[in-house]
Amino acid sequence: MSTDTPPRADDDQQTDGEVEQRADPEIHARIDELEAELADLKAATEDRPQKMVIIATKGTLDMAYPPLILASTAAAFGYDVTVFHTFWGLEILHEEHASKLKLSSVGNPNMPMPNAVAALPGMDELSSRMMRKRIADNDVATVEELVQTALDSGVDLQACQMTIDLLGYDEEDFFSGVTVGVGAATAFQEMVDADIQLLV
Repeated sequence: MSTDTPPRADDDQQTDGEVEQRADPEIHARIDELEAELADLKAATEDRPQKMVIIATKGTLDMAYPPLILASTAAAFGYDVTVFHTFWGLEILHEEHASKLKLSSVGNPNMPMPNAVAALPGMDELSSRMMRKRIADNDVATVEELVQTALDSGVDLQACQMTIDLLGYDEEDFFSGVTVGVGAATAFQEMVDADIQLLV
């Protein structure tokens, strides 16, 4: 018969308490570290303005307006705005071409004419003139004016370098203030850091 005295329940509790007591400082230290990290993240987020990145890929008259209007409006609300123009979207920033952007009649469901008529020679030019007249009659800003408004508002209008090379343009062909020499990697990083990303 064993003479060992079995451990009492309060002895077990004391052991658990000692373990808990030893663990407490480590847990509290880790909680303090996490709270400090969270505070740093909040401070970094609150200190910078919200960021918007728009990717402009189309260069028709009707599609030049959405990225420029959205960019200028966001800038007016305090956003840090970047518009990356690639492929035909580059035409919006081309100083000579911006005033000659056309409206495509074929395949446009909002054009009040059948495709058979829209495909006739000269119809795109006619549709574009009609749209420019409507823009002027309603005191809507031209594409060139919207580009300048965006630049004056601090919007970073970027021209894709690959597209510049592809189309054989020079840096001097673009509006003054346009950022040239920007690649896809830079645009991608801008999008990663942005609160809002739009593809137009």
